[in-house]
Amino acid sequence: MSIDSEDDLIALKKIGKIVAMAREAMIQAIKPGITTSELDAIAEAILSEHGARSAPKYEYNFPGVTCISLNDVAAHGIPGSRVLREGDIVNVDVSAELDGYYADTGATVAVGSVSPVKKNLIECSRAALSKAIEKTKAGTKINQIGRAISNEARRCGFTVVRNLTGHGIGRKLHEEPHDILNYCIPSDNRLLAEGTVLAVETFISTGAQYVVEENDGWTLRTPDGSFVAQFEHTIVVTRNEPIILTTV
Repeated sequence: MSIDSEDDLIALKKIGKIVAMAREAMIQAIKPGITTSELDAIAEAILSEHGARSAPKYEYNFPGVTCISLNDVAAHGIPGSRVLREGDIVNVDVSAELDGYYADTGATVAVGSVSPVKKNLIECSRAALSKAIEKTKAGTKINQIGRAISNEARRCGFTVVRNLTGHGIGRKLHEEPHDILNYCIPSDNRLLAEGTVLAVETFISTGAQYVVEENDGWTLRTPDGSFVAQFEHTIVVTRNEPIILTTV
């Protein structure tokens, strides 16, 4: 969506803060021994407390309040009985709706001590998101977001997942502009407009460039066991610094 009024911005900031609070509460609870369903319940309690509802459950009938993805699962992991173990990396992806407005955020966290590769992967994905957000100024080509992400991945010795992308957001979970890629297509001449609301997200991999859907119809996993780290913020494009909605 494109922001048309101060009321739009106020409403987006409200839901952005709620999903950020849920994300941070989940992160604080991550430790060996906790299950992904217990993490999901933490987010559910926070969303319910503030009158928000899970966007994937509401819009797509996803079998969970949030998406929780471990190790070689890149996205759409279903919360359940899986117990987090020392050495895992876990991604929490929280999106929700309040009063007709949506926000989406995610982060990847180490469970206890992890290998240097996993640690570097997480830091690379986090840095790639920061560099991508720096490119989100009105008048800039959308493909510069993907260029920033892929350049950072390459600098770190990793790759990007090419069939997972960022997206427009605001009045729905997924809106125009679609396909905000993690790499640059030079022929993509779309420009960022002032007031556009985006979910910018990074999918950085230790090897695989594509993910495949499992038989459950949701879980997206690397076919070769490569690890993936994702970070995401919902932002508003301006002519200067973007407004990051999903911070606390």
